[in-house]
Amino acid sequence: MSQNAEVLYHLKKGWTITAAEALREYGCFRLAARIGDLKEAGWPIWSVRIKTPSGKHVAQYSLNPNKEAWPE
Repeated sequence: MSQNAEVLYHLKKGWTITAAEALREYGCFRLAARIGDLKEAGWPIWSVRIKTPSGKHVAQYSLNPNKEAWPE
């Protein structure tokens, strides 16, 4: 399974994902690039900045649950 497909599958489960999680779970070093690919394909992905327990701010991605029809 490609990294794009793995990240999309993760998001379709209703889960969020950060770069650290993508690296740990899927060996994905460039989550922002994969998210860009998915957005270009029409997937409604949101990002928010969150603060980690160590105090760093990172992007956390999720699918927009209000989108009426997702691309297949």
